[in-house]
Amino acid sequence: MNLLKKFFICFFEISLFLIPHQAKSQTTEDQIIDLKPEIIQDSPVLQRWLKEIPNVLEDIKYDPAFRTRLRLGYSQFPSSDDSAGINFGVEDVFIGKTGLTIRGDYQASFNGKRESVGGDLQYYILPLGYPVNIAPVVGYRYIETNHYSTDGVNVGLKLMLSLSRNGGADISVTQSFVSPGTSDEVGITNFSVGYALTSKLRLAADISAQNSPEAKDNRFGIVLEWMP
Repeated sequence: MNLLKKFFICFFEISLFLIPHQAKSQTTEDQIIDLKPEIIQDSPVLQRWLKEIPNVLEDIKYDPAFRTRLRLGYSQFPSSDDSAGINFGVEDVFIGKTGLTIRGDYQASFNGKRESVGGDLQYYILPLGYPVNIAPVVGYRYIETNHYSTDGVNVGLKLMLSLSRNGGADISVTQSFVSPGTSDEVGITNFSVGYALTSKLRLAADISAQNSPEAKDNRFGIVLEWMP
């Protein structure tokens, strides 16, 4: 019975999204109020439509499909004697109603053989409500390992896949280069998956690889994310 109710709610929400805006404006509160109270209580979309008919196109353009996240977690560094460590940071702090965001992070192993810190500006090219988005990345990063250390400009590209709106679930892949075009250039590939446990708390997993002329290093992390 619960499965049938969830299917009905999902079907109704999709129908509301697909109906042209003009047709939606003709939907009256009396028509919706005929639904059982528990169905309305289980659907934030229905509750929103009862209060005010939204401008769907405006939402797609300005309402982000992903959210700001504060991160704290555990890291494992297989290429550095399989040492353990910590990581923390912040992702996608939005600058006004634009596609420009700020991010920053710190990672370090407990044995002192690995450390990395940096911050970036990211500009999402497509409307923020799209489930797929691309962002050029530019910032600064410092890297230290037991094989080498370097710092400099960090430039790259990020792909964001929002599997569920408002931070419910997403996948991101970022490819960047520290000190590109120099003998100290380091390529960094980062893959991250996040899934919401509650409306505010998420669990995420990170896999990161660093490639330099001196060595190849990697990192794996499990992170708790808080969405303000």
